[in-house]
Amino acid sequence: MNLFLDTADIAEIKKVHEMGLLDGITTNPSIIAKSGRKFTEVIKEICSFVKGPVSAEVLATDAKTMIKEGLELAAIAENVVIKVPLIPEGIKAVVEFTSKGISTNVTLCFTANQALLAAKAGATFISPFIGRLDDVGYDGLELISEIREIYDNYGYETQILAASVRHPIHFKEVALRGADCVTIPYGVFEMLFKHPLTDSGLAKFIEDSKKLTW
Repeated sequence: MNLFLDTADIAEIKKVHEMGLLDGITTNPSIIAKSGRKFTEVIKEICSFVKGPVSAEVLATDAKTMIKEGLELAAIAENVVIKVPLIPEGIKAVVEFTSKGISTNVTLCFTANQALLAAKAGATFISPFIGRLDDVGYDGLELISEIREIYDNYGYETQILAASVRHPIHFKEVALRGADCVTIPYGVFEMLFKHPLTDSGLAKFIEDSKKLTW
C-alpha cells in the first residue's frame, strides 16, 4: 500500500521523505491556506523534491473552469495530479483530463456508486473519505471493501486512495481491505510507530546498553 501524506507543511513532508517512506502527497485549498503562501508556489516546492503523485485541487465547480485550472496546475510538474470533486461537472472534467493523459484524483467520495462513476470516467485515483462517513454514523471502512470488490469485478485500474484517516486502526483496516494507497496527516503518521511495549523495550535496551563497552 502506497503511503501519502495529507499536508502542505514542507517541514513535515521532508521528515517523512527523508525516511524513504513517502510515496506521494495530497493537498487541498484548506490545507494550503493555513500556510499563508501562494497556492501554486507551494505545489511547485513540494514537486521539487517529491517525485511521486502530488494532488492539487481545482477551485472551480464548473467543468470548463476546472479544465482551465487543471491544465495550469498540470504544467507545474509532471507528477501533479489534478484533484476534482465528485460532482457531475467534475466527472466531465475528469473525462477531458483522461483524454489528455493527465492524472486525476476524484475526491469527496462517499458511496460505491460514486466510485464506479469515477472509474468509468478514467480517474487515476478515487478518494473515499472514511473518517467523515464514520462521523455521521456510516461504516467508512465497508466502503473501501465495496469499492475494491466492484473494481476487481470489472478490472478498473483506478486506484483506491483511502482518505480522511483519523487513527492507526483506520490505517491498518484500509490495508486489510485492499486500498491501493492511503493518505494521512502527519500526526497519524507519528502514531504508527507508537506502542507501549516498544517504548518499554527501548527504555530497557538503553539502560542495559549503559553497562556495555563498545
